[in-house]
Amino acid sequence: MKRRLALEARFSAHPDSRAWYVAWSPSGTLLASCGGDRAVRIWAREGSSWLCKCLLEDGHQRTVRKVSWSPCGTYLASVSFDATTCIWRKKEAVFELLTTLEGHENEVKSVAWAPSGSLLATCSRDKSVWVWEVDEDDDYECVSVLNAHTQDVKHVIWHPNGEFLASGSYDNSIKLYKEEDDDWVCVDTLEGHESTVWSIAFDKTGEHLVSCSDDKTVKIWKAYRPGNEQGVICSGSDLSWKCVCTLSGFHSRPIYDISWCHMTDAIATACGDDAIRIFEKDPGSDPHQPTFSLMAHIAKAHTQDVNCVAWNPKQAGLLASCSDDGDIAIWMYEFED
Repeated sequence: MKRRLALEARFSAHPDSRAWYVAWSPSGTLLASCGGDRAVRIWAREGSSWLCKCLLEDGHQRTVRKVSWSPCGTYLASVSFDATTCIWRKKEAVFELLTTLEGHENEVKSVAWAPSGSLLATCSRDKSVWVWEVDEDDDYECVSVLNAHTQDVKHVIWHPNGEFLASGSYDNSIKLYKEEDDDWVCVDTLEGHESTVWSIAFDKTGEHLVSCSDDKTVKIWKAYRPGNEQGVICSGSDLSWKCVCTLSGFHSRPIYDISWCHMTDAIATACGDDAIRIFEKDPGSDPHQPTFSLMAHIAKAHTQDVNCVAWNPKQAGLLASCSDDGDIAIWMYEFED
């Protein structure tokens, strides 16, 4: 059955600057955005309109590159080209700046909370990934600095079911990390992309990882235990990851972001050709050599590069995107009539 990506709303989010990233709150009711105007904005839908409920502009001195919600939805982390990470705490309808984390030598490019809410990861142009521990008093301590990459680190993300971390870099690789003997170590390196790995995402089970790159390809990776052809849900240093599918020929420019929907299993991509594409695994395809089909393609989703796509965690098929044009667009992925 054919699918379509229907536009539900479009609004100017960061006027006269790039909109770099959007992130849904865990409840799916709020959308955080950040941009080149050094601001973070919190959006909510009222009727058919999207309204800015909070403007957070006192935390950063330069472009805000990414934002991430804590699993409880009470905290929002933002990272900036000013080399800092800001932690904002939500109290009713107001966000206050709780603390500012420093230590990276250059621009901080990405931030992500672990599912437990007790760990935070950041990465930077300084080639490092930092793991921060959060205690009950909201104190943040850097417990590990990981220098596995040889170039600018673009993205970090946690496994959905455990404290297992992945990062993508300008060095064309994906690194996987786990805590062993009270220290964080790199346990695997995934190679196959021919240029910068811009973004990575796990599926809902954590058995699969998807990556997108400056080389215009999407790769699907699957976890295996050594000598075992069965994928596993848990993740650890005894696992090996294998590329089981490469999607090429669909994108004409670099792919800047990718999002794997945990409700519908669809994969969305944000591309430098101004387009959004949706892929789904073909029914009945071999789990060890799966095939994916392009199910929807919006050629002019934005008037400039699409920087981010994010699936709503609670409403199946609801997708947000943002772009160099400063706009946010809200889409519904649905069956055609």
